[in-house]
Amino acid sequence: MTGLERQDIILGAGAHVRVIGKGRKERCTPIAKSTLVVLKAWLREPQRGDGHVLFPNARGKRLSIHGVQYLLNKHRVTASNVCPSLKHKRLTVHRLRHTMAMDLLEAGVDRSVIALWLGHERVETTQIYLEATLAMKEKALAKTSPPHATAGRYKPGDRLLAFLTSL
Repeated sequence: MTGLERQDIILGAGAHVRVIGKGRKERCTPIAKSTLVVLKAWLREPQRGDGHVLFPNARGKRLSIHGVQYLLNKHRVTASNVCPSLKHKRLTVHRLRHTMAMDLLEAGVDRSVIALWLGHERVETTQIYLEATLAMKEKALAKTSPPHATAGRYKPGDRLLAFLTSL
């Protein structure tokens, strides 16, 4: 993201970002419709520097990873006014990457597709990102119920309650 130039963004039908990534591999990543709306608004803003860098720093140069971390921290603090649980959370670019992988998994996207999206050569590498969430575990547990069992809570009888009270 920090190395993107305006020419790397392809707009219109099939909007995507084209980059040379790790291992000098060319990658095309589709842009979500919601992101595309924000990106188009960003592209209409006055350009800093020579106008080639997509996300420049205050001086118009390439934004550093430290600059991105600064912005994440700044906006986390602002967001914590509305969502107090964010106040003490550690937010990183890598955590955002992990969150995106989990969102894709929860949406039913195949692990091999997620691996491609993340630029991993092996699906096993992607497993690090895909820890099961509580909701996913509950869904899996729900599938293990015997087919003829009725759902409900155990209610002890009067005799058992009397016995327990007498202890």
